[in-house]
Amino acid sequence: MRVITLNVNGLRSAERKGFASWLARTDPWDVVCVQEIKCALDDVPPPLASPRRSLAAFYPAARRGYAGVALYARTPAALVHGFGDTEFDAEGRYLQADFRGLSIVSLYLPSGSSGPHRQASKFRFLDSFLPQLARLAQSGREVIVCGDWNIAHQPIDLRNWRSNQKNSGFLPEERAWLTRVFDELGYVDVFRRLDARPEQYTWWSNRGQAWAKNVGWRIDYQIATPGIAKRARAASIYKTRRFSDHAPLVIDYDFELA
Repeated sequence: MRVITLNVNGLRSAERKGFASWLARTDPWDVVCVQEIKCALDDVPPPLASPRRSLAAFYPAARRGYAGVALYARTPAALVHGFGDTEFDAEGRYLQADFRGLSIVSLYLPSGSSGPHRQASKFRFLDSFLPQLARLAQSGREVIVCGDWNIAHQPIDLRNWRSNQKNSGFLPEERAWLTRVFDELGYVDVFRRLDARPEQYTWWSNRGQAWAKNVGWRIDYQIATPGIAKRARAASIYKTRRFSDHAPLVIDYDFELA
């Protein structure tokens, strides 16, 4: 089973940059989770509205041109839109696909970088979402939560960690919350389980020469329950072409969807 996650920073923009054709060439994949689609259902580019031989599910924000998530799957699945929080469900931040014995979630956690009001919103999300993660962990199913978590967990996960300790995405409170996801709830950072190397990033600022100099952050994850995490066999960050300010995170699991 191959699972891909990518914050596209606008589905229409990513399609213009070749995302749809890349997906076609990247076959075989089983599930693709997409975040920050920034479009309503009637604005989804035709090549990404229903890729060949796949289920296509979308959960746009109520506000046009903002946030929203999507999920593509080669196998039929039961869908869950939102996790029961009125504020954040209106922003289209959670889409869950239930397969036999396995749930895969496309998640877009809020960013707090645009100001104190957005950081306050991010903290509200963290408080609300932790119980949902606990419910998933206790459901008896294996779970993979894919997406842009907007938190770099450890100093290894961003280039300039010393100068970012007071910035959203690397605040002590955010990092401690993610530690609780791992240590208290038992989830596994699947990429880090397979690849302990430094300078493995998934997002680069558009300012300066961040991409060229690899001054990045690892904020896109596949975070999984232990059973399915143990079945991960290979992980990679695709950087040959750019569809967004994020890069696709690709992980292969020794598991067959049914």
